[in-house]
Amino acid sequence: MSGLVVRPLVAADRPASAALSAEAFASFPAGSLPETFPDPPAWRHPWGGFEPGPDGERLVARVFAHDYHSWWHGQALPTTGIAGVGVLPEDRGAGHLAPVLAAAVEEAARRGDLVSTLYPTAPGIYRSMGWEVVGSYDTVQLRTAELAGVRETDGTTVRRATAADLDSVQAVYDAWARVQNGPLTRTGPAFSLDDLLTDVHGTTLAVDPDEAVVGFCSWDRAGGYREDGRLDVHDLVALTADGFRALWASLATSAAVAPALRLRTSGLDPARLVLPGARWDVVERHPYMLRVGDVAGALTAARLHVPGLAAQVPFTVSGDRLGRAPATFVLHLDGDSPGTCAADDTASAADAVALTPQGLALLFAGAQPTGALRQLGHLTGPTTYDAVLDAVLGGRALHVRDYF
Repeated sequence: MSGLVVRPLVAADRPASAALSAEAFASFPAGSLPETFPDPPAWRHPWGGFEPGPDGERLVARVFAHDYHSWWHGQALPTTGIAGVGVLPEDRGAGHLAPVLAAAVEEAARRGDLVSTLYPTAPGIYRSMGWEVVGSYDTVQLRTAELAGVRETDGTTVRRATAADLDSVQAVYDAWARVQNGPLTRTGPAFSLDDLLTDVHGTTLAVDPDEAVVGFCSWDRAGGYREDGRLDVHDLVALTADGFRALWASLATSAAVAPALRLRTSGLDPARLVLPGARWDVVERHPYMLRVGDVAGALTAARLHVPGLAAQVPFTVSGDRLGRAPATFVLHLDGDSPGTCAADDTASAADAVALTPQGLALLFAGAQPTGALRQLGHLTGPTTYDAVLDAVLGGRALHVRDYF
């Protein structure tokens, strides 16, 4: 590994990168790589690890770093989405991935990203580098006919979305996502609202008696129109219970031609809470991992605040394989305004709680309380501030709705 050269990929590297994708993800049939390779979009940053040899450099590992924002504690934080990770089969286990990931997240930090997330195929690899599983993106299957038992709404109706509704759809998504931890903002160059009209068979709106859009679902028809018929629901988001009920009831009308329904979801989906008892069978699960790269920056940008709660919480973070030096921080909470966090070398180590990078990810995501982190060995030291950390970082469900 000492001879590994890590650098951004350039146009000349695209055939080797595509070949690696073909082997890692079966993205192209063997021997049929694209003849031309388009420029990557500006929001995707490809990095590679190369081994020098007599015939020139050989690409052995690759990582894409995507520019996103995601919602954490009510704030849209600059986020690196790690994707397209691949290592040549013969070179796996040689330690090539860590330096490529390190370069990608370091450059992302220079761009201002505070956290990074990814969907792992092997969580243990990334866990050793500071990421931790904080949730999952699931596909669940229901019997469409069972949705007919959803209670009637009090005046909320449905209609098909048009181009004039796209801003309303984004507003519904924003209002839903802002109160969760984890969802991407779906803003910026990586996203287009037009996809709701062009990339799916339909997007259905839930509209309240005042004609306000209070929910939406985007869906495709799959299979045929007999036993193999299916509805694939990509999004089902609403801001009211009647909004969820109206959308479920609309989907139920396809039971005769689509006996099965698959929904992309996460966590304890509020959409499930209005169902009368339909089965909810997980057919596919993608774990979601988080890494807090800029500790002080992320905790400050999250604007943590519990009215009346004032505390100074010293803590350390150590054990980062990607090169972040152990440091002591203080989280400042005054009860009246958003909290701040800063590195503080003068803080007493004896008074500080100690977190692993994985423990910090779980705590920041609200995925595990301090008691569980202590049981797992991710939080040690005095228990003085456990209730404070639970109060200020807990209380939000973690949800994701986009796979990358």
